[in-house]
Amino acid sequence: METSDEHVLRTLMRHRRLTRAELATEIGISKPTAGESVRRLTERGLVADTGERTPGGRGKGRVGSYYALSPTVGVALAVTIAPEGVVAECVDVYGDTVGRAVRPADPTELAAAITAAVDRALSAAAGPARTDAAGQARDVADPPVRLAVVGAADPVDRATGRLVHLPDAPFLVGELDPVAVLGHYVDGPVIVDNDVNWAARAEREQGGPGDFAYLYLGEGLGCAIVSDGEVRRGHTGLAGEIAHLLTIGPGGRAVPFIELFGDLDLRHEGHRDRDGREGNDAGGDRDGQEDSDARGDSNGRGDSNGRRDRDGRGDSDGREAGGSRGSMTAIDVDRLLRSDAETRAILGAAVGGVIAAVIALADPREVVLGGPWGPALVAEIRAATERMPRHVPIRAAAVSDEPVLAGVRAEALDRLRALVTTGE
Repeated sequence: METSDEHVLRTLMRHRRLTRAELATEIGISKPTAGESVRRLTERGLVADTGERTPGGRGKGRVGSYYALSPTVGVALAVTIAPEGVVAECVDVYGDTVGRAVRPADPTELAAAITAAVDRALSAAAGPARTDAAGQARDVADPPVRLAVVGAADPVDRATGRLVHLPDAPFLVGELDPVAVLGHYVDGPVIVDNDVNWAARAEREQGGPGDFAYLYLGEGLGCAIVSDGEVRRGHTGLAGEIAHLLTIGPGGRAVPFIELFGDLDLRHEGHRDRDGREGNDAGGDRDGQEDSDARGDSNGRGDSNGRRDRDGRGDSDGREAGGSRGSMTAIDVDRLLRSDAETRAILGAAVGGVIAAVIALADPREVVLGGPWGPALVAEIRAATERMPRHVPIRAAAVSDEPVLAGVRAEALDRLRALVTTGE
């Protein structure tokens, strides 16, 4: 593709519609060069005449035609899978969310939930029925779905994109294969990564440093390492799975990080303790759902803002959009946030021990705390790390509104634009 053609495409992504003369001015090229680029791109089906014209005549110069990107450049899917629900968004090349849907995330019917959410999002993106003023159907093709980007609240095998079932994972989705579920929707790749990595990418896009560790502290536990501006996934994609790191427990004894919450009685009822005993399951109604199918709706309804968050959002009537938790180790965030000072100090020390291990191995410039309870314990965690030989700044995450979906959406948009500008 000619360099000027790429400039025209990128300029139209920013300005949506321009005349050839305006393109020449914006890019800094001659009008004939801009006109040739528009001609080539129109022939390739990437740019189209909108049918709109500039005012002309009476000293206003020649009438100019407005050009825009053709609908055939396509759209991308952004999908998140978390206990509070499956969210599917359809994103166009301008960065607009043109369709959105949410479905409950029952682990026993997760593939069906993903399919239902994607179908509804694509239907919303298609808009009203294509009919003319006489009610006759118009021959207007749906824009192609060029790719899909998926964030999942479970570890991901980087070679296959399949979700990995690890011990003590609060959101057990078994053998789910998002690539297989979504492959028939898209013309191109399906990119899958875990939710903590996507949240870390969102933090990076907000102007964070190129080297940091992102700790997600919610119903589940996770860590992402960003080094030289890139998330380091590890050989199999399981880098950052910190649940079994040995850290400081009550009385200063060593304890696997995830087991600390059983010792402190901070697991959800119905989940086994360290001796295998079970309590009563106090789970509530989980059969509700919410659709959010209006164009441009990205206001956080039915969100996917945490690794294994349990904030009750997702339905207008207050019911959770998530499916059965199906776990033995999910942390009770509400109870944790109500805990006394002594318990919070123990938690701060435990997180501090995890941070010490992360610093020793990854040498981050700073540590970012995300998730439902990480930012709430910043003071206790900082106090614990002050006793460590190596100090790095510790702060709460800057992106608090749907950080996982923000990271997934941004990647989907970047990849869609790259496909368009490279002519693939």
